[in-house]
Amino acid sequence: MKILIVLTSHSQLGSTNEKTGFWIEEFASPYYVLADAGAQITIASPAGGQPPVDPKSEAPEAQSPATQRFYKDIEAIDKVAHSHKLSDMVEANFDAVFYPGGHGPLWDLATDKTSIKLIEDFYNTQKPIAFVCHAPAALVNVKAENGQPLVKGKKVTGFSNTEEEAVGLTKVVPFLLEDELNKLGGHYSKGADWSSFVQQDGLLITGQNPGSSEAVAALLLKTLKGEKTN
Repeated sequence: MKILIVLTSHSQLGSTNEKTGFWIEEFASPYYVLADAGAQITIASPAGGQPPVDPKSEAPEAQSPATQRFYKDIEAIDKVAHSHKLSDMVEANFDAVFYPGGHGPLWDLATDKTSIKLIEDFYNTQKPIAFVCHAPAALVNVKAENGQPLVKGKKVTGFSNTEEEAVGLTKVVPFLLEDELNKLGGHYSKGADWSSFVQQDGLLITGQNPGSSEAVAALLLKTLKGEKTN
C-alpha cells in the first residue's frame, strides 16, 4: 500500500499574531496506524520542506501515545522536515491520500489548485480519500465528474462550529467548516465535541476532530483492503 499524506504549508493564524499549521496528533496517529500495517508513506505539502506545526498541538494536554512516539522517531521527523512539493505528486503513484488537519488547511489547501486536482484524480480513479478535523476544508472546491461539489449528497463530518467556538477562533477562520460543508450540499453530522466521530461515504472518509484521527486511518486501511466498513 502506497499512501500519500498531505500537510498544510500555512503558518499564519488569520490576522492574529499567532501561528498555526498542522496538528501533530492528526498526523502522528494516522501515520503509525498506516505504517504499522506496512504502508509505504510519502509526505507532501504545497511548499515542500518543513510544514509548519501548530504550536498548540505541542501543548502537554494535546499529546497522545502516537505523538510521544513521533517525537522519538528520527526517521519520521526527517520525512516530515523534507516533505515533497505537492506539485511533484501524481495520483498514479499511490493507492490513497490522507489529509491531517490543524487550522492551516482552511487557508491554503482549501484553494490550492494542485491539491484540488489531486483529490479529484484520486476519487475519479476509485481510490480512497481521507480527511480529519479541519482537513475537509481541502474538499470545498473539489468537484465531482458531473461538475457538482464532490461533497454534495455525501455523508461528511469535520471540525464542528461548537468546537471552533470552544477554541475561540470563530471570528478568525476564513470560514466555518461545518457551515461550508452544509452549504455545498454535504450531509454533515457530528458527534459530541472532542469525541471520536467518523463518516464514510464510499471512497470518502472524514473525521470530526483530533480524537478521530486514528479511527479515520483505521477506516482507510479497511477500505484499501476491501474489508467491510460498516
